[in-house]
Amino acid sequence: MKVQQIKEIAQRMEIPCGKLKKGELIRLIQSREGNIACFDSGQSGQCGQQGCLWAEDCN
Repeated sequence: MKVQQIKEIAQRMEIPCGKLKKGELIRLIQSREGNIACFDSGQSGQCGQQGCLWAEDCN
């Protein structure tokens, strides 16, 4: 997913984007959704979040 798309999601959730990097924004969105903020943490095989919106970009 492109950064602009992520920023649009964040803005809809009233998360200030500022100069945050892609991973930081995604983790904030994950937290706001009540999920584990595990994006790009190397835990993609163990997070257990099936159908995660960010799975394609995660590692």
